[in-house]
Parts: sequence; structure tokens; C-alpha cells
Amino acid sequence: TSSLFTRPKKLTTMKAYAAAVATVLFGASAISAFVAPTASSNGITTRSTSSIINTQYSSALGMAEDDKVFDQEAYIAESKEMRLKYLEEQAMFSLKIACENYGNAVFPNAMIAGDVVITHLLHRMGYLKDGKAKVMVVDTFHLFPETMEFLREIEEFYGFKAEVFCAEGVPVGDKAAYDAKYGANLWKEDIEQYDKVCKVEPFQRGLKTCNTDCMINGRTRWQGFERAWIDQFENAPIGGGLAKCNPIAYWTLEDTFDYIAKYEVPHHPLHAKGYPSIGDAKDTIPIPEDGSTKFVNFKFEGDKTPWLDYASERKGRFVGLANKDGSTKTECGIHVAGAEQTFDRDLWEEGAVKNIASTDEAKEIIGSGKEAIVAVYAPWCQFCQGMEDEFSKYAESAGVPVYKFRGDEERDFVQASLNTES
Repeated sequence: TSSLFTRPKKLTTMKAYAAAVATVLFGASAISAFVAPTASSNGITTRSTSSIINTQYSSALGMAEDDKVFDQEAYIAESKEMRLKYLEEQAMFSLKIACENYGNAVFPNAMIAGDVVITHLLHRMGYLKDGKAKVMVVDTFHLFPETMEFLREIEEFYGFKAEVFCAEGVPVGDKAAYDAKYGANLWKEDIEQYDKVCKVEPFQRGLKTCNTDCMINGRTRWQGFERAWIDQFENAPIGGGLAKCNPIAYWTLEDTFDYIAKYEVPHHPLHAKGYPSIGDAKDTIPIPEDGSTKFVNFKFEGDKTPWLDYASERKGRFVGLANKDGSTKTECGIHVAGAEQTFDRDLWEEGAVKNIASTDEAKEIIGSGKEAIVAVYAPWCQFCQGMEDEFSKYAESAGVPVYKFRGDEERDFVQASLNTES
């Protein structure tokens, strides 16, 4: 009888572990089925659960002998600490690859929760100080006032200087100049054109100006289905294969705020006013809208679930905006497929349309008195893109020279000399 019912040590260990798990899942009353039987004089005797657990697992599981209380909070805290440590090491490893193996790693910083974590890590690793990672910021002229103020704060705190880019042809920080050139209501009239002018084009120009060969960014799988399959490294079809480094790709938003709290990382002041993510002031709202959930003094106030649920980080973004097909807007265009086509190639690169390379050449063609067709264009303009194929076909059979002249880089000239208004 003894030999039949004496369990091997390994199996007993497994049974004891199962008993502990069962206690957590079902409570002490439901665990008898998970307890290993032992030898006795009358054949089968069930050993007490507490004796199995306490002899082998009391220190590890925090199980009291009498009431079998499992210290869940302590275990969860320890598990989170282990997870954060691993995520931190993983993120730092990817940043090391990005900054040590590429000549010009650039971090476009939107100063949202994930981005401030990356800023903190780049500082800890010395990459902001030695310049191995440059920071760029896109000012849409529609940001919250707190955003650019916060940029100045973290520049001073971490000792770096960001390169700021905005709509082409407008001085940095000059909203009046933007309104005069593009119109204060461009976003109301054509949101896709607004995205191109104020976000995508400055973003791409910033990458090119910084000679970027590896772009660091804070996208995560947790942010939603559009990003659910991203990895820590990607090859984007920008500039012939620009590498993307997503150091926090596998983090949840809860991980991000846990990390901010652990290291007291400087973060956007609007988190304390109910905003889980921060974009343009015109279409960003608190979640919930009453502002009852906040992150204040490195702690959550109110129910944090509306912020931390899957794909909830950006629920307050792009509010009231829709794509042309009527679908809800969830991306500004910077990271979507095809964005690089607008700015990483010119229009009419091949075929019968001839390029006018300078204002002097344009004046010469105009002054020659000969018939010709000149298209004044911008490669980022959706209407210019839309006419590309048809204009190419026209040029092949027009019977007169057909030219292109890039007007967005010579706005004053084209308005004065080429019958074009911006």
C-alpha cells in the first residue's frame, strides 16, 4: 500500500504548487482535489494542504499556515517589478543598437507618456549628451500651449536641444505667419491636407534635415489594431530603407505609467488634467470627458481602466474627425503605409514632363515667347498627386514643351510670376 500511494518528490512538488494556485483561483475550500495523497496505516490519507505548502513554499508564496492567506498584492508588485526590469533592459538594448550602430539616430518626440520614457532612457544611456540621438519635434501650430512649454522644461532638465519643424515656409513658432500662408481653418476645410502640411511634410523634412538613418519612436502594440503587430525594429520604405526602432513596442500603457512613477520621470502636465494622450488641442479631449481619471504626483486618481484598457490610450485623440471614406480617424498620416510616397520622391520623375530647376530658367522660358505649358506644383499636395498620371499622358501628346516647377519652395516667385496663389 505504501509503495502504491507514495508520490515521487517531483510530483509532490507539482501537486503542492497546484494547491497554491487553486487557493488563489478558487479559495481554500476548493483545493482538496489538488492535494497529493500519502501513505498511512489504513491505506490512503490526504495530507493537509498547509503542511505541503508550508514545508516547501511558505517563503516563496507568503502562505500563512493557519488561514492560508495568499499575499496577492505583494506578489503582483513583485511581478510588476520583474516585468518592468525586463522591459527596461529590452528597451535599452534596442536603443543601444539604434544609437551605436547607426550614424544618425533621430527621436521624433511628441512628449506623450511613451515618449517621455524614451527620453528618460536616452538620457540615462548618455545618448542625449553625446549627440548619438537627436531629438526633433513637430509643431503643428495647433498644440496645447502646455506642450511646447513642457518641451522647454525637459530640454533644461535633461540638457539637450530639440530641433523643431513646422509647416514649410513658416518661421518656427510664428502662428500668424502660418495663418497667413495656409489659413487658420485649413484643418476644418481639408483634414488630410492639414495633416500633410502640418504633420507629415514637416516630419519627413525633419528626418531628412537630420540625415536620419534610424528613427526612434514610441509606438506600441497596445495602442490598437493598426499597430498590433509592430516589432522593436522595422525597415520602413522611407529614403530607401530607413530603419525604425520601437523600443517600447511590447509595453502596455500601464507599464509606461508604472515606469514613470518608479523613476519619477517628468511627464506632460495635461496627464494631471485627465488626458491619457496629448495631440492637437482642437481635437483632443480628456478620457473620461469629465476628467475624473488623472495621473497626479505619480499616482492615478479615479478609475484608471478607461486609460489602460487595450487601444484606449488614444481614445481622446482625433475627436470629431473622419477620413474621406467616412471612417473614424485614428492616425495623422505620419506612420501609415504610403506616407513616404509623398515626400520621398518628386512628381513626374520620368517621362515627357521637363523640370525647371531655377527661377532664372523659369523666367527664360516665360520670356522666350514660345508656347509652353508649366505646371506649378508641390509634391505633397493631394491635387498635384491626383493629376500626376493624366498630366504625364498629356505631356506625351501635347505638341508643345510641358514643364513642371516646384512652387512650394518659391512661393513669392510663383505668386508674382506664374499665376499661382498659395
